[in-house]
Amino acid sequence: MDIRKSFIRLAPSIGLPKRVFAAIRRQPAPIRVANEVIESASLAPSAVFDRLGARSGGLTADEAETRLSEFGPNVVAGDSHHSLWILLWHAVRNPLVVLLVVLATISFATGDVRAGTVMSLMVAMGVALRLIQEAKADNAAAKLKAMISVTATAIRDGTTIELPISQLVPGDVIKLSAGDMIPGDVRVVHAKDLFIIQGSLTGESFPVEKFETESAAAGKSPLELANIAFLGTSVESGTATAVVVTTGRRTYLGGMAESLAEQPAETAFDRGVSRFTALMLRFMTVMVPLVFLINGFTKGSWHDAFFFSLAVAVGLTPEMLPMIVSVCLSKGALAMSRKKVVVKRLSAIQNLGAMDVLCTDKTGTLTMDRVILERHCDVFRRDEDTVLVMAYLNSHFQTGLKSVLDRAILDHREVHEQLHVPEYEKVDEIPFDFARKVMSVVVRTPEGGLRLICKGAPEAVYARCDRFVVKNEIYPLRQIYLDDLRQEHDELSADGFRVLAVAYKDLEPKPAYSKEDEKDLVLKGYVAFLDPPKESASAAIAALCQHGISVKVVTGDNELVSKKICKEVGLPVEEVLLGADIDQLSDEQLVEAAHTATLFARVSPAQKQRVIRALQAGGHTVGFMGDGINDAPALRTADVGISVDCAVDIAKESADLILLERSLLVLGEGVLEGRKVFANILKYVRMGASSNFGNMFSVLGASIFVPFLPMTPIQILTNNLLYDISQTAIPTDDVDPDQITKPRPWDIGQIAKFILFIGPCSSIFDYTTYLIMLFVFHCWSPDHASLFQTGWFVESLLTQTLIIHVIRTNKVPFLESRASWPVLVMTVAIMLVGVFIVTTPIGGYLGFTTLPGLYWPLLILTLLAYMVLTQLVKTHLIRRGWL
Repeated sequence: MDIRKSFIRLAPSIGLPKRVFAAIRRQPAPIRVANEVIESASLAPSAVFDRLGARSGGLTADEAETRLSEFGPNVVAGDSHHSLWILLWHAVRNPLVVLLVVLATISFATGDVRAGTVMSLMVAMGVALRLIQEAKADNAAAKLKAMISVTATAIRDGTTIELPISQLVPGDVIKLSAGDMIPGDVRVVHAKDLFIIQGSLTGESFPVEKFETESAAAGKSPLELANIAFLGTSVESGTATAVVVTTGRRTYLGGMAESLAEQPAETAFDRGVSRFTALMLRFMTVMVPLVFLINGFTKGSWHDAFFFSLAVAVGLTPEMLPMIVSVCLSKGALAMSRKKVVVKRLSAIQNLGAMDVLCTDKTGTLTMDRVILERHCDVFRRDEDTVLVMAYLNSHFQTGLKSVLDRAILDHREVHEQLHVPEYEKVDEIPFDFARKVMSVVVRTPEGGLRLICKGAPEAVYARCDRFVVKNEIYPLRQIYLDDLRQEHDELSADGFRVLAVAYKDLEPKPAYSKEDEKDLVLKGYVAFLDPPKESASAAIAALCQHGISVKVVTGDNELVSKKICKEVGLPVEEVLLGADIDQLSDEQLVEAAHTATLFARVSPAQKQRVIRALQAGGHTVGFMGDGINDAPALRTADVGISVDCAVDIAKESADLILLERSLLVLGEGVLEGRKVFANILKYVRMGASSNFGNMFSVLGASIFVPFLPMTPIQILTNNLLYDISQTAIPTDDVDPDQITKPRPWDIGQIAKFILFIGPCSSIFDYTTYLIMLFVFHCWSPDHASLFQTGWFVESLLTQTLIIHVIRTNKVPFLESRASWPVLVMTVAIMLVGVFIVTTPIGGYLGFTTLPGLYWPLLILTLLAYMVLTQLVKTHLIRRGWL
């Protein structure tokens, strides 16, 4: 199990930041556990209540308010809403920003105030834009997360209520059932087959059983205490009553949060951005010394060569990348929220856009999740009312998480009245778990007898039966009969029914009942449910397929029902893989089988996780959509974990994205937004990479052949500043439909091809500009250096600013695809500044001079030729499949 990832996903509800801890070592240093927790383990429940000043009936509202003031909210790392100073620190700590600050400091220290001032303006602009956008995104995220409710069931003033986890205090009495998060460090005071998943703390995938009896703490690790459950873990199965001992920072998890450093959770997108940044920095480390040495030796002025090389370093730095990425992701999160998708981790947006396989459960996603109990019949499918009676008693008396099937049974209120349910008394319960796939209750009938009623998956119930009943006659369950019974069940399933079997057994009194009593049962019959497919499911699946996403159904249900639903929603099922088949396959075999299978049926939580990993090993970016307890492992393993607002707590905390509407159509819109975000980031990356690569050749050539500096340091910095300003509108740009029709993974190889082909295009026209300035306007003499520098400045700025319109689309710019109006306005504005600045007093200050009239028509020809050549090269790359 990936412990880091568990912490990421559990973070929001318990107040952890959006980052994981730097490391959780295999043998971590001991974490402080509050004395109250250790001491409560060895005390009887009544003594624990006395020590905490609590009672089994819960605290009063006044007591809880007083304790909340004393102990503070139940969060381990304060409010996730960041202060302005924290956001500012995030904005300035980027290595590109640090590099610019260092270069500006060197400029000021060596007396080049103008260069230092321009660099400082570039830093201020980038940091300010990123700070403003992250502040907006932070405020929006706080509002969005408020939509996602994670609560605990507590007893206050003797009444059971739902409370936000943050409002719990020491002394609160809570109720736990399958799927619940443990909301603090708690002492179990009553338990029934309680199994806790502690993997987020220990890395152990197997659940641990907890009891209410006293446990000696001496010589034991806190996690080994059998009656203590810790914040951040969850209930796999069973029920319990517990009292909260410590909350917030005083919990075991709170101690870990304080003792471990933080580190970003790096995704494929993060790694791609880091690799691109490193590539640009490597260009700079090669170019800057080379430019410095060439200009020093050829021009004879090491002082000028030093400042020129510093300016070149700034020009090669993609300093706007952090701002562009931050703004694009923030805008994407806000756009997705308007489409009813709440983003818990910004970096998940790009993974959503790159997703090419979506694994989803069937219930509630493909179906309406409005289950109707259609039939209650005996083993030969004849209607039988006593089957419904037993199923009703089982669902009524269970205290665990009631499924949609239980709710469908309980909708038959007439049974409650006809059966006189209050005359029945619940004696015991054997809760559901995903290994047994059944649950049982023991009731005392009005006649005084004890009866165990078991309900669950037919195969699991068959294994516990040795007899069956038909018309009050009981027969032995021999193998020949069992095959016939399976055929009856299969025929129900083939008709689209979700089937549960019901069995019973009369018992003798004893103190407690357990799983061992679920044997030698009498098979009573079946309850059959219909969950009709959603009307929107077919259109949603077709849309996802059209967008390059393969949909695979991964369900614990049987294959017959699942195949029928898949057929009705237009999802072709070419191959079915059952849970039993998965266990027989090696990891390598499963990679191949998972690629071809569309339906995975009768799978356990661990098998779902294996399927996800196999698809990832096959090179896919995998999303998983689920809402149940058994979906949590797969949600954590997937590249994008997707859940819904009505999901169980542990599923919501395991997900990266939360859908406020349970629909694949909503998810499809979110996918498109993710691709738009990545497309706009890629525009800047392509532009910056190709421009910088081309500038390498341009600067080197000019340094060698031109007898003076081809552009002064302050002119290079001004050029770069104006170009950066023109790029600030990229996050607002429109994205062509053809750029979001298929998944958009980060492909550094594709970016490299783009650099190698598009970058030299700019160098060609830089060289033509050199030739024009040298041979047409006779700028060979250092006396004409200002004219040469002005000519290259204007050409360089206008070509860089205008070419974004070619790079931003795979179509013909302006004719087939137009940029958003902010991009158009910014382009025109910066080009006008570049044209007119040379004639202003500012231009004189920067060393510019008036350009001759012939220059302008030659510049227009250069711009047109540059755009045409770049468009032709781009079209060639598209036809080769490299874009």
